[in-house]
Amino acid sequence: MSGLPPATRDWLAGPGLIRLWSAARRRLEGNGVQSTGSLRLTAVSAQERNDLSLLLGKPLTGTAVTVRLDALDERLRTSAAGLGLREVLEELGPPLADRRAAREENAARRQRVWASLTESLDAASPLTGQEWTRQWSDGLRRTGVPRGVTPEAAVRTLQQAVRVLAELLDPERSGTRGRGELAAAATGSAHGLDDGTWLARLVQRGIALAHDTDLPSNAADRRALWRLVSVTPDEVSSTVLTYGLRPVGKDWRARSLRERAAHHAETHLTPRDLFDLRLQLPAGTVVHICENPRVVEAAADASCAGALVCTSGSAATVVLTLLDALASNGCHFAYHGDFDWPGIALANRIIRRYTALPWRLGAEDYERLVAASQAERIPQLPLDGLPVDAEWDPGLAPAMAALGVALHEEATLDLLVGDLSDPA
Repeated sequence: MSGLPPATRDWLAGPGLIRLWSAARRRLEGNGVQSTGSLRLTAVSAQERNDLSLLLGKPLTGTAVTVRLDALDERLRTSAAGLGLREVLEELGPPLADRRAAREENAARRQRVWASLTESLDAASPLTGQEWTRQWSDGLRRTGVPRGVTPEAAVRTLQQAVRVLAELLDPERSGTRGRGELAAAATGSAHGLDDGTWLARLVQRGIALAHDTDLPSNAADRRALWRLVSVTPDEVSSTVLTYGLRPVGKDWRARSLRERAAHHAETHLTPRDLFDLRLQLPAGTVVHICENPRVVEAAADASCAGALVCTSGSAATVVLTLLDALASNGCHFAYHGDFDWPGIALANRIIRRYTALPWRLGAEDYERLVAASQAERIPQLPLDGLPVDAEWDPGLAPAMAALGVALHEEATLDLLVGDLSDPA
């Protein structure tokens, strides 16, 4: 039940005092919920001036009013309200938030985070007194805790990072460990040091500073950084689907790829394969890139001769690692993907990154395919989402938007297989 008499509450909640209560609430929430200081209202209306005069017990005539909060508090206590300013504000609205106290508590909690980090570093003997450790700690203080991470979680994660770094950089340590094994020991989860986690970034930054090397910016560099401290990341679970790659060279990996190509068999390559494999293809080799594994399957069934790499949707790191390696060794590329907006966005990225040629991916190709599907009465998929301009053909996006049909690579399959059968 309200502590204000109903009639009094109704009058205090009236439109003439709304701005006063709003300004008073902001002031109290910012100054420790104390009825001190003053506030000023400008452009006061006739109704506001009348109600403020009644509330403050003095006539007001101007269009600006200065209200002392201690006087308002006393006036309310001795009026029919019988409550102080803070209590009246909470009767008229939600409880007041003590923002000053919240700021002070947040500052204290942040300080406890960094105090905990200092204690952890002092207790970790392999790290104590190291110059890179000071740089690491100072850098963390500058960047702060990521948004959404509570101080309690920050303390826990920083302690885990110190324990991991102390183990990895112990001069008496020998042998290698898997990253999943290391993560499980430190966090209880084999995924605790997966790329993208804050803990992984903390540990990688420490390793880079300790070895006076740059912080890695891509997956390949991150794997190399782990190897500096004899940690083996998972390099076998992700793969890139390939077909028809015929690298030169006498090592068994190159021979294996050539043999599979000769037998028209597809090959899944892992990051481990790519790390050890010297992908030197014959000079001027054109590697076709597709988005859908169905293209690889059809090329293999037709015993095509062309080299093919499949992104399997949005190109994962292992796909880009392979394409980067091929590009660095002088290969050229031609790209085909789905005629939908995500497909165009992916095509933009691949074509831009590798200066690839569009492969049956122009406006005329699209229009012919739509017309053919309509003539054959093939069910058509609607084109959903926001349009994406094709950087290689300014007419493609308008054509797609006009016809409103999405086409996956299967619609072009016969043409693509024909190109791969005679890649010249």
